[in-house]
Amino acid sequence: MTVAFIGLGNMGGPMSARLVRAGHDVRGFDVAPAARQALADAGGTAARDLDAALRDAATVVLMLPSSDVVEAIIHSGRFAPGTVVVDMSSSEPLRTRALASSLADQGVTLVDAPVSGGVARARTGELTIMTGGEPADLERIAPILACLGHATRAGAVGSGHAVKALNNLLSATHLLVTCEAMLAGERFGLDPATMLEIFNGSSGRSGSTENKWPNFILPQTYDSGFGLRLMLKDMRIATALADQVGAPDPLGHAATDLWARAAESLAETADHTEIVNWLRKEIP
Repeated sequence: MTVAFIGLGNMGGPMSARLVRAGHDVRGFDVAPAARQALADAGGTAARDLDAALRDAATVVLMLPSSDVVEAIIHSGRFAPGTVVVDMSSSEPLRTRALASSLADQGVTLVDAPVSGGVARARTGELTIMTGGEPADLERIAPILACLGHATRAGAVGSGHAVKALNNLLSATHLLVTCEAMLAGERFGLDPATMLEIFNGSSGRSGSTENKWPNFILPQTYDSGFGLRLMLKDMRIATALADQVGAPDPLGHAATDLWARAAESLAETADHTEIVNWLRKEIP
């Protein structure tokens, strides 16, 4: 299958490389020359511009930072009728639905398929993929998604983006409270590794205790590959969605406000696991 892959960053880079290894003809574009070169080194084709990537591609995969960037790419690209556009970015659900409707008028199908699992699982093809779209449309891209992880249909178009944002709201909220609990335990004199062992055998376990603390925070590498500001963006998508549908979300808003304060304090490039360092500064 000929696949145009737009966005070759931390996630898109290893994902596109997996498609190449699976035998797909991948033509990738990214504004960063180093990202384009990495795809070429992996055996794909580094397109010189967006139009070159899209030419003759029946399937277009987008792995981009936001709905704003997705819409800019869609409006500036040339998509042939019959093309399936797969938005694997963390986009805004209602904007995704509006964009899908606009593209449908041009004979182009948009489905959403955001992911969870981080860079490590992008490399191994073990991502959780949350899809939104008609079953027949998703079946057309099933060979592509199968190279990248396990896909579960969440519902109509936009549903994947909705559940992805809600998932990251959960992830960010329990990372924040896990950091609070770990710092309290440290000040009491508890050993962090021992606390994690106990939490992971108890009801307090989560992705934060099983993965983020032992792999990125305790070693002080803070290199999960997912930026703090991207996490904040997803949290805001989730709380906005709750507001739009009239769902209660006081804790979600409170957690989002705290992450926003961390974003103002930490470096622009901060990994989301660095929120623990903001907490340490907040509690002198």
